[in-house]
Amino acid sequence: MTLHYSATSPYVRKAMILLHETGMLDSVTLAPSMGTPVDPGTMPVGANPLGKIPALERDDGCTLYDSRVICQYLAAQATKGPALYPAAPALWETLTLEATGDGILDAAILMRYETALRAPEQQFAPWIEGQWQKIARSLTALETRWMAHLEGPLTMGSIAVGCALTYLDFRHADRDWRASHPTLAAWEAKFAARDSARATVPPAA
Repeated sequence: MTLHYSATSPYVRKAMILLHETGMLDSVTLAPSMGTPVDPGTMPVGANPLGKIPALERDDGCTLYDSRVICQYLAAQATKGPALYPAAPALWETLTLEATGDGILDAAILMRYETALRAPEQQFAPWIEGQWQKIARSLTALETRWMAHLEGPLTMGSIAVGCALTYLDFRHADRDWRASHPTLAAWEAKFAARDSARATVPPAA
């Protein structure tokens, strides 16, 4: 299998952490890709018409894209490591938590594009703040309603949240999310200490 990836993509990082946790890293060949919404660059548009990563080219089937699809596929192939997608009814909590982590990433990346791809006079401050409010509400929900799940066995839900929090530090450190979410920050510190998380930390900006 070939995984189109970028070391700075938090969606790719979800898949990479899964590969580390399940001992499947040697089962994929990594193909570096980079681009933006206005310039696909080397993104795998032939494999994924959306021009997004991760994209997983399989030897025996269609190319998979969207990190949630790829992670479920890889987890189904795993023969060791944690059960990252537990059986129902716990599955529904895991999937909702994964969607929350990915939603934080969606908003954080839109903020990043607004400032990185637009000239200052073209940036729309209310749009940026609107995206941050989605993140702020989600962080509060995580701290008040989801800590028991996060503190439990590792799932793709907790991996998605861990990747989202790292991305906030990576691209939006000035927002200092930790200051108002100490319990979540303490959990993130434990997540970041995992070997799989340490091996996939994004490079310095």
